[in-house]
Amino acid sequence: MFDNNDQDPWLAPDKLYHILFCLFLTLFFSKLASLTRHSFLRNHSIRIGSILSLAAGAAKEAADHFGLFPSAGASVKDAVADLLGVFIAAFALSICKNPNGSDTGPGQNRRVLPV
Repeated sequence: MFDNNDQDPWLAPDKLYHILFCLFLTLFFSKLASLTRHSFLRNHSIRIGSILSLAAGAAKEAADHFGLFPSAGASVKDAVADLLGVFIAAFALSICKNPNGSDTGPGQNRRVLPV
């Protein structure tokens, strides 16, 4: 599980793949949750997307540990890269949300209160 630095460098293409994989899974699952008719899922879409993405990353690392994929095995550095991808996606999604929790996007009207 704890690999030698020579076998599992921080700056390897594999780490970029882990970051991108979890980033896009977080965006995907968050978007799915935001499209549902259930308000709880819509209101917590970023958290749901993040949790599901981290679960997928953990499942991949478990599969690596058990040798189900051709890899060097589970890696703490891969898990850190997964977390980084989720944090980047969650940050980007939180910036794109209105204060009332709804997503901004084309074709959506925002209510303006008369002052």
